[in-house]
Amino acid sequence: MTKSELIDKMAKEAGISKVAAGAALNSFMDGVSKALKKKEGKVTLVGFGTFSKVRRKARKGRNPQTGEPIKIKAGNVVKFKAGKKLKDAI
Repeated sequence: MTKSELIDKMAKEAGISKVAAGAALNSFMDGVSKALKKKEGKVTLVGFGTFSKVRRKARKGRNPQTGEPIKIKAGNVVKFKAGKKLKDAI
């Protein structure tokens, strides 16, 4: 499902315009992004799941084309853990 398909579905089910649904979705995504930027960034949606920020350590990798070793920098990544209702729905 693409972002535009999700906006269409939100607008139809909530009985609002596509513009309002798009604004709501953008606001949600901005809110999650801002919360994850904080030091202990975590967003929990009960029943749906939890978005959390995890720090990955620097590590060694391998270039798949040449096979030569490379260094991969440390960095933050987003982790999502599905909630019970989402797991049961799937």
